[in-house]
Amino acid sequence: MPESSSPAPVPPKPSTGAAVIYREKLWPNVWIWIIAAGVAGAGILVFAPISTAAGFTAAGVLFVIMAVLLILSTPAIVVTDDSLTVGRASIERRFVGAVEAFRGPEATAERGTGLNALAYLCIRGWIDPVVKIEITDPSDQTPYWLASSRHPDELTAALSRR
Repeated sequence: MPESSSPAPVPPKPSTGAAVIYREKLWPNVWIWIIAAGVAGAGILVFAPISTAAGFTAAGVLFVIMAVLLILSTPAIVVTDDSLTVGRASIERRFVGAVEAFRGPEATAERGTGLNALAYLCIRGWIDPVVKIEITDPSDQTPYWLASSRHPDELTAALSRR
């Protein structure tokens, strides 16, 4: 039975012996970490009336919680000779069709007005370029995957080579 492109609870690992052609983690930008630090700093304001130590402790705990959540929720894109994994979804390479990279206003349109409601999305607001990956599996309703990528040309090249 062909592997489905629907999200799975645990990302599948590349099959044994499959060479990784491309790998990318969609880590948060610096400004996301600055925002997390600012939100954590608000803990000082909330708990400072109790005590300064409680305020700084709350800020530290809040920052650690946000950092752990950001790190754990960072998706990966992995291309091997026989599979593609984007976030929680995985599909065999034989079901990957046309691949196209978008930047700037075109990327914004692909994420917005040009978006098909059945598409699988793995997009991050802090990464502008997106790659549209056509899915050719006849048993899959998903017309394409749309994934954020800091290196859309490299991802496109990796998926285009057979």
